[in-house]
Amino acid sequence: MNRYSMVVQWSNEDQLFLVTIPEFSDRVLMPCTHGSTREEAIHNGEDVIEMYLEAWQADGEAIPEPRTLQVA
Repeated sequence: MNRYSMVVQWSNEDQLFLVTIPEFSDRVLMPCTHGSTREEAIHNGEDVIEMYLEAWQADGEAIPEPRTLQVA
């Protein structure tokens, strides 16, 4: 299970749910995927996270750390 953040937002212009991965924002063009339903967008977002992690690992690149919620 990955622990990366995923932001899913509706786009009136595109008529799609757009997905951004905050931890990848300095390395990947955002939004990085989409879906016609929220569920499809989330599924596609999870696929994109895995794809980038595998590619960066294969290339020996540094992998961004997942952000975690800090509860006081």
